[in-house]
Amino acid sequence: MDTGPALKEQRDARGVVTLTLNRPASFNALSEEMIAALQSALDRLAPDEGVRAVVLAAEGKAFCAGHHLKEMIASPGLAYYQRLFAQCSRMMLAIQKLPVPVIARVQGIATAAGCQLVAQCDLAVASSEARFAVSGINYGLFCSTPSVPLLRNVPPKQAMEMLVTGEFITAAEAQARGLVNHAVPPDRIDHEIERLLASILAKPRVALAMGKELFHRQQGLGIEAAYQLAAQTMAANMMDACALEGVTAFTEKRKPAWAPPTE
Repeated sequence: MDTGPALKEQRDARGVVTLTLNRPASFNALSEEMIAALQSALDRLAPDEGVRAVVLAAEGKAFCAGHHLKEMIASPGLAYYQRLFAQCSRMMLAIQKLPVPVIARVQGIATAAGCQLVAQCDLAVASSEARFAVSGINYGLFCSTPSVPLLRNVPPKQAMEMLVTGEFITAAEAQARGLVNHAVPPDRIDHEIERLLASILAKPRVALAMGKELFHRQQGLGIEAAYQLAAQTMAANMMDACALEGVTAFTEKRKPAWAPPTE
């Protein structure tokens, strides 16, 4: 039986926050409790300038098995389902709006809305033993909301195949399709995440925040509007002291001496 908080939170001295799904007996399903816990944590972390990166992890054999189906069928009704999926979508968008990179640490299966959670994160490192599926169609429920970030990660025909068949793909296939950045042996997953974190933490937080916002905003724009927005972002970025120091350091052939982030 699951005990303790639905979501565990740990923060290290570098400003790396690890959020760990803690309902292994229910395969870390996105119950109302879990969605609310994630939303609360993300809302609290968003304005905290001491946070430099977030790692989304999970306890047990599964990363996340999607929505809590038993909970869902216990309250049948259109208004309930509309509210539930709106709450989940808001939580997913909070990951995108967080001004720091979010890395999914995928140690086990990620299905349906669990696969959506992986796709929604900025980066993902998976154990070679992990598997992925948008499997709702197997139960008569097309994974409509998971399809949103899936299609923004995976080429259309490969995304559609996953959606209409509900079949699992391996971690290696997920990497090849762009769903995860790296698929590594289970004992190397934390090493690979630390490698990514070391590189991220060496960069100015303000530049990463500007870049992440631009990256997601321009995806839904035509190319001219995307270039206009990107140009505005670059100009604003160049006015920041970190960029000025970085460019000056490059011209002077030295390493940049960035000021530490303010708390």
